[in-house]
Amino acid sequence: MSKKPSAQVAEPSSAVSDNDVLMDESKRKEMFDRKPDESNKKFVEEFIRVLLSCKGVSKAVKTMDILRLAHICKRIFESQARLIEIDGPVRICGDLHAQFPDLIRLFAQGGFPPDSNYLFLGDYVDRGAYNLEVLLLCLSYKARYPNNFMMLRGNHELAHINSQFGFKEEIFTRKGEFAPVIYAEITKMMDVMPIVGLIGGRILCMHGGLSKHLKSLDDLRNLKCPFNLEEECLENDLMWSDPGSVKGWEPNTRGASFTFGEDVVHEYCKMLDIDLIVRGHQVVQDGYEFFANKKLVTVFSAPHYSGTFTNSAAVCKVSAGLEVSFEVLVPEDMKVQERKPAAERTAAEPTEN
Repeated sequence: MSKKPSAQVAEPSSAVSDNDVLMDESKRKEMFDRKPDESNKKFVEEFIRVLLSCKGVSKAVKTMDILRLAHICKRIFESQARLIEIDGPVRICGDLHAQFPDLIRLFAQGGFPPDSNYLFLGDYVDRGAYNLEVLLLCLSYKARYPNNFMMLRGNHELAHINSQFGFKEEIFTRKGEFAPVIYAEITKMMDVMPIVGLIGGRILCMHGGLSKHLKSLDDLRNLKCPFNLEEECLENDLMWSDPGSVKGWEPNTRGASFTFGEDVVHEYCKMLDIDLIVRGHQVVQDGYEFFANKKLVTVFSAPHYSGTFTNSAAVCKVSAGLEVSFEVLVPEDMKVQERKPAAERTAAEPTEN
């Protein structure tokens, strides 16, 4: 990855640049709510054009535009169901971790929206050098194609995590006096993101894993939003738990949630009447890794993670008939390989990411 962007961002011009409006939440909300849908559509399309012109290089974006985009997406997330239920075909992407050039490569290979449908499993930010570019491009596509571009929340979309691992620092470095309001508004938006998806009624998707508190799909349809980060609950487990070499449930070495065994995966697939669990949350060498006789797969979509790992990235492709295959992006030459489900691998022990 290239070094961390350092360009300072130009502030808004025109009538909407008035600092009183920018810094006043109620005035901003009133102004944004007055924008007609067609105006928002053109705004988002231009935002996408600007971000794609970056090609991995820092590009100035206006503070007011970031706030407007966060407002639009917050309304979309609030309007959509807690359990995102969609059909194939769809491409499932795992952790991105602020690796903007790699996100562009994934889109270039699989089709930029709306040519392909996407479901992201979370962890857009932290660790990498391009937090704003990755998050804002994903949000722009969400705003433009709300029913074809799905974004789940990962544990790095929690403020107490991304305030420690790079996202908050990048905003405060690049945005100066406007950083607090930007970070606050993005945090509010992240607080209402969905955290679980279901494809064709058969493939369950989340960032982390299973939970002792999960008894039926209706539990997922009725998730709390927002929820208490301090309590042991279904919502936290969906973002934090991991598969591992245990029987039943054991405390997670991350210090949050649990590690669950193969027996739990088989039990829950039968209980929920599903065929496969797709999750992220852990770096895996080949970009994807099976567990529990191919009833669970970990997908990680940031190749050469953080500049220190030698891992590939993967995308899980689900067809209209719910057939599953994988595309692997190899870091050395970025050559994409098409793979059908391979021989089973054992899920890695938890890696903090």
